[in-house]
Amino acid sequence: MGRYEDFWAVTEHALRFALRRLGIAAGEAQVKTLLEAYLSLACFPEVADALARLEGAPLGILSNGSPRMLAAALRSSGLQGALRHVLSVDAVKIYKPSPRVYELGPRAFGMAAGEMLFVSSNAWDVAGAKAFGYRTCWCNRTKAPMEALGVTPDLEVERLD
Repeated sequence: MGRYEDFWAVTEHALRFALRRLGIAAGEAQVKTLLEAYLSLACFPEVADALARLEGAPLGILSNGSPRMLAAALRSSGLQGALRHVLSVDAVKIYKPSPRVYELGPRAFGMAAGEMLFVSSNAWDVAGAKAFGYRTCWCNRTKAPMEALGVTPDLEVERLD
């Protein structure tokens, strides 16, 4: 389609569509409240300790989220100092699973994708990263079956500890 809007705008469009589709009348204040929940996301209980154990390792986020959303999520979860790089698709104006997005990691860290471990809770994201050349870990908290994407993650865990 060749169009790009940041994830905040896409999230708002999706929320408004879902509300209409479900026949839920919501005023602007309610929509704003629902959207702003994205700005105060918490991480899972073991994440801070897991990242602390990796202190000194080159860690980062590669997200479809907008820079504003990522900064807010890191602030609300207390993880802002734990990561060397916070990478948003906003830099290339296209979403995962585009290879242009996955290239951001090796470029930022100065490493080949095959030297990096890409961890995600989204099977489609793991598939995209694996196809790009990353070593991958699927954090499968719900013990879901792997999607039929023709890719098997290198590791599968239920939690990060």
